[in-house]
Amino acid sequence: MTASIQSIQDDFAFLDEWEDRYRYVIDLGDSLPPFPDFARDNAHKVPGCVSQVWLLTDQDEGADPVIRFQGDSDAHIVRGLVAIMLALFSGRRASDILATDAEAVLRSLGLDEHLTPQRANGLRSMVKRIKRDAEVALKQDA
Repeated sequence: MTASIQSIQDDFAFLDEWEDRYRYVIDLGDSLPPFPDFARDNAHKVPGCVSQVWLLTDQDEGADPVIRFQGDSDAHIVRGLVAIMLALFSGRRASDILATDAEAVLRSLGLDEHLTPQRANGLRSMVKRIKRDAEVALKQDA
């Protein structure tokens, strides 16, 4: 995936209508790389999401490793939300992931006001899982 969180924020600012923003979110989801079939299991499933969401975590060695995420969903709009979360968190150090205020980013995009409560809860579940993986990564080398 090539979109950075900054380019996503810039694109959101450019799009005036929410219908256009929703289409853009779906396009972001369509740009995700193929998700490996072996990871479509309960171990990689994110609990708390109405749609099925899977996250695969890979990390470097070291005390504060860089963590990369892959994700997917069975719902188009949710795949786009996964893409936004990957743009925000993937490829960053575990300490940076823990310090990131995902709620503030979602507010800056206006997503907090335009998602159904179920999708908002699912997004929070994704963030919780990503931050938990970052916490585990920091403790592994401690």
